[in-house]
Amino acid sequence: MTQTASIFLSLSIALLAGLLLSRLAKLVKLPAVTAYLISGVLIGPFVLGALNIPGIGIISEQIEGFGLISDLALGFIAFSMGNEFRLSQLKKIGKQATVIGVLQALITTIVVDVALIALHFAMPDTLSIPAAIVLASVATATAPAATLMVVKQYKAKGPVTDVLLPVVALDDAVGLVVFAISFGIARSMGTAGVSPLAIILEPLLEIVLSLLLGFVMGLLFTLCEKYFHSRSKRMAVSVTFVMLTVALSGLKFEIGDIHIAFSSLLACMMLGTVFCNICEVSEELMDRADRWTTPVLILFFVISGAELDLSVFAQWTVVVVGIVYIIARSLGKYYGANISARITKSDPNIIKYLGITLLPQAGVALGMAIKAIELGPDGAIVRNITLFAVLIYEIVGPFLTKMALTKAGDIKEEGRKSARDEHLAKKNYS
Repeated sequence: MTQTASIFLSLSIALLAGLLLSRLAKLVKLPAVTAYLISGVLIGPFVLGALNIPGIGIISEQIEGFGLISDLALGFIAFSMGNEFRLSQLKKIGKQATVIGVLQALITTIVVDVALIALHFAMPDTLSIPAAIVLASVATATAPAATLMVVKQYKAKGPVTDVLLPVVALDDAVGLVVFAISFGIARSMGTAGVSPLAIILEPLLEIVLSLLLGFVMGLLFTLCEKYFHSRSKRMAVSVTFVMLTVALSGLKFEIGDIHIAFSSLLACMMLGTVFCNICEVSEELMDRADRWTTPVLILFFVISGAELDLSVFAQWTVVVVGIVYIIARSLGKYYGANISARITKSDPNIIKYLGITLLPQAGVALGMAIKAIELGPDGAIVRNITLFAVLIYEIVGPFLTKMALTKAGDIKEEGRKSARDEHLAKKNYS
């Protein structure tokens, strides 16, 4: 079998596995994104992929080649998140979302810091102070992909959802700043000769330059869209600019000791924000882009499930630290959102349920963990704990998000209809 045929076979298996398991998940009222992740684990390198039989599973070498799909999917997810920053909506909840987004992230960092530093004194040979500090900063990040998929699947709408999406989007920016400071402190504790300016400045430049790139691309996108009038070509323009923004986000430069890079999440989020605020037909185009990207997003979550490293369970120390990290982060997110929502005098349902919806964690946290590898042995601990937490949060988190939004009244499942049944009804009627 040729390499191209092998890739297409693996992708078709991934897509089919995700779709089939999503039907089973519906029977037990689990979100589809959870089914996609579990199907990825089942066909991944640690289960069916371990058999190394073509057409049965996905092996590690194949996953490495699927990075293109993951990058594209995250670009479209961030682009959709930008739609939540419409000025008309921000006038109503902008201050509220900003306060909650920043405050809950800082409270989470403090709670995890306290818990892991205390654990350091109980297990000094397992967890160092630098590793504890960096892990606490990683705890700020929330996975926008899983949250957005749950919101879209169940057509969630209400006060909690209105605040949730901007808060999740803000988490990336806040998390990068907190990580920059924490990583700088941790690195200075164990390494000599490192430029403090570079440690602090690089993440800040990443945020500013990424937002600037997204802003410029948003202006160009809006200008270009005016020259096309058919639905298909205008949708093609949307896809083109998201892909172009993801591509440009991969550029890296060096100026002296300063390494300059971009965040595709922040750039694409700003692309969507600018476009939705200055283009008169942005809602229609974003809706069409969402429909086009559905198979890509399914593949993204199945591949993400296949990437989850089950070998972390083999180390009991990782499991112990991971459990403490998960408990501390969950408490920090819940009470951080609860306290900040009370300060802003939010709706009672926001106070009660928002924190639960902020538990999913994946992409940005893993990116931070990869950066932490530079700390040496401490970085390896950060990576393993983050992998352990992501494995738990990505499978359990979407279900908890759905449960919280349902109890808050933002999800009304009785109102959902089958598109297939609606089409058959119209056909029979005609």
